[in-house]
Amino acid sequence: MGYRIREIRERRNLTQEQLAKMSGVSRTTIWSLETNCAKSTTSKTLLRIAAALGVTVDQIFFDEG
Repeated sequence: MGYRIREIRERRNLTQEQLAKMSGVSRTTIWSLETNCAKSTTSKTLLRIAAALGVTVDQIFFDEG
């Protein structure tokens, strides 16, 4: 999951700080998810990140080619 968040974020030329501001999720949480330091997160957090990235939560978990 984390590598997909990072991949999508970088594809959109966003920094972690920019994504944090857009999603309302802390930069530390985004960093933790991207580096797989976070063992779990809430569905609310994933929904906020996905919305800020313009994707669905499914697209964060599954590479749709």
